[in-house]
Amino acid sequence: MERRVERQTRRGTGRMALLPLLWLGALAGMPATAATVPEPELAPVEGQCVVLLHGLGRTHRSMGRIESALRAAGYATASIDYPSQSQTIEASARAAIPEGVRECRAAGAHTVHFVTHSMGGLLLRYYLSEREVEGLGRAVMLAPPNQGSEVADALVGTAFYDRVNGPAGAQLVTGPQGIAARLGPVAFPLGIITGNEQTAIDSVMATRIPGENDGKVSVERARVEGMSDFMVLPVNHTFMVLNDVVIGQTLQFLRYGAFLHEEPGL
Repeated sequence: MERRVERQTRRGTGRMALLPLLWLGALAGMPATAATVPEPELAPVEGQCVVLLHGLGRTHRSMGRIESALRAAGYATASIDYPSQSQTIEASARAAIPEGVRECRAAGAHTVHFVTHSMGGLLLRYYLSEREVEGLGRAVMLAPPNQGSEVADALVGTAFYDRVNGPAGAQLVTGPQGIAARLGPVAFPLGIITGNEQTAIDSVMATRIPGENDGKVSVERARVEGMSDFMVLPVNHTFMVLNDVVIGQTLQFLRYGAFLHEEPGL
């Protein structure tokens, strides 16, 4: 029997507070070299909820800064824990996403959005390839391995990688045996943010990844056919969820369906 999914859900409701004018991105030591997101004129978001899905080896706490910003913006939230290292992506998706939707419904939401980090994006793609979410809104994926990861290619089969990352880790490869190869284009409003910087720890494996990458996923492999918008920021894979520019752009897409791109020539 699959281990029962541990859940931690927090909700935020009420009228929306004004967002900070600048999203500085300094918390993780990453300069905000991208265009800052100015405070827009915001309409109420009553009845809207965001399900947050963390990545491999993380917990709901890794999404805490994004969740706080969403709640301050007036969204209800459901930040879901799932045992990412002990079961397949399919099993995690079938448990975590319905739980998030149920929590959103309990909060009175008629529209359900998603924000995912890393492997959490594959959970969402898999689930929506098989089932519908009534009242589905928009989704933002942060550093998703939408076409797999060369890091997984290099490490799958080694004792440490397999022991730490479990069956889901083996599914992140780029070849036909990976889950990404079995998932088709997306058919929902999706914005993707990925990075082109690495932590010191990830810099070694980054040499295995062709082109710009965040230490775990290449910029090109974050893309997926059917996406609505795509943005590359100077952030790394692990700490981008703490970056204020990333968070600001996430709010921008959930609200308007597009990122705020820097104007040419500015």
